[in-house]
Amino acid sequence: MRFRANIENVPLFFRVIQTLEKLQKKLIIKFTEETMHLICNHETNEGGIQVWSQMRVPSLFTKYRIQSNAKNEITMNLYSDALLGALRSAAANPASALNGAGNTAGAPSSIETDEVIVRLTKKNDQAMLSFEITGTTRLGRLVRVVHDVRIEVLKPADAARLAEPLCPTPNVHILLPPLHKLRTIVERLRPMSNILAIRANSNGHLQLGINTEGVKLETDWRNCTNPSNNDGNEPEDEEDEEDLEERKKMYAVIVSIKSFLKFLGAHQVSTTTIACVCQHHCLILYVYIGDVADAGGVLTFYVPAVIDE
Repeated sequence: MRFRANIENVPLFFRVIQTLEKLQKKLIIKFTEETMHLICNHETNEGGIQVWSQMRVPSLFTKYRIQSNAKNEITMNLYSDALLGALRSAAANPASALNGAGNTAGAPSSIETDEVIVRLTKKNDQAMLSFEITGTTRLGRLVRVVHDVRIEVLKPADAARLAEPLCPTPNVHILLPPLHKLRTIVERLRPMSNILAIRANSNGHLQLGINTEGVKLETDWRNCTNPSNNDGNEPEDEEDEEDLEERKKMYAVIVSIKSFLKFLGAHQVSTTTIACVCQHHCLILYVYIGDVADAGGVLTFYVPAVIDE
């Protein structure tokens, strides 16, 4: 099997992995001819969150080449912190990476990164993702750094068994406010409660709240967008009273505040986020990278419900 590509958008790649690295130590990456899939599916991670995401190849890579006997797909396990370290060096500059490795003491700090190549290699019978970072100094001197990230290539049969969680049909879809604003609010609630109630309806009403013996707090947003209801097939004035009451009905799911805060780490890559409430079962969150109509990728978070005694 063969894999090689130039990473054109290193900062975006870094921010995406930085978001996922907070969830679990191991990450599954699946490369196909058109997409890169990033999967966090270990039930052992904090709160049982799963992430099933995909990035379009042109949003990250150029000169992308992949070849395998498994329909030109390659799936691998790797440690997310090791991948993050390689991308951090590429996002900064080769000189800082060299200094950190002790290879070129006193290397100049002003470096312009010219090219970052990632390829599948093998060293001493160990499969690697090798990141080759090339740059030039202010004096025009070429600097080159190679970071090797150990990987485990999955057999096609094991890769085929990967499947997203089965969830009921969501009761409501709603567009969330900017994630960085939600994060500020939830961080203030965290010292007061371990769980968070998320409620929404099809009339643009979103509510976050906590309810303990000592405190009850709720934060409301009105006039949010409900994507699933914006088909424009029926004018609002033709809705009868029963339809209007159904649209006002609130559906709720209770989740771990720690889990929700880990999801909110996606604020650094999100442009649009749609929440889907499966009442008493789970919260599904679609984090779009770029405009929804032409997104470079989408991160799908599955946050399980907490049973509130």
